[in-house]
Amino acid sequence: MKSIPELALHWLKRHPDALTRGERNVLQSTVERRPVARDINEAYERRLSFGDRLADGMARVGGSWGFIISFCVFLCVWALGNIWLAREAFDPYPFIFLNLVLSMLAAIQAPIIMMSQNRQAKHDRIDATHDYEVNLKAEIEIMALHDKLDQLRNEQIVAVIERIEKLAKDIQGLERGRNTRAAN
Repeated sequence: MKSIPELALHWLKRHPDALTRGERNVLQSTVERRPVARDINEAYERRLSFGDRLADGMARVGGSWGFIISFCVFLCVWALGNIWLAREAFDPYPFIFLNLVLSMLAAIQAPIIMMSQNRQAKHDRIDATHDYEVNLKAEIEIMALHDKLDQLRNEQIVAVIERIEKLAKDIQGLERGRNTRAAN
């Protein structure tokens, strides 16, 4: 089996010092004949803190149609209730208290959703790196199979050529024997 520097030059056409950590990992797994595929979601989920999971949950709820519809219903009930109560309304038109509540909700919800999006982007980058490693390993394995098939084909061609040469010698020997008998 070849070493990592030899594999880097042969399959990746790059100097071993120019390899990324992922590429080196792929070549090492090729040498050791072990898979590179793994469930990165499991490891990622274990590293999330309570705050991370809470932010993801809030982003999941806040970005759903259920939240939008229920919030629209809440706004309609608030406005209609305060209009209906008229003079006894706790937030009469122009609904200043509602504006305050909505501003506070937006001020809290926006950063939480951004935190969740940033974490998802980081997860996507990890996922893309893992996909690259798996694809690279598959390409290397395919190239190794091509090398093996080429070697087998070359060995078969050499064996066929040797057999043809032997048959040609046998035919020449038979023709010489026939020519010798015909001359006598």
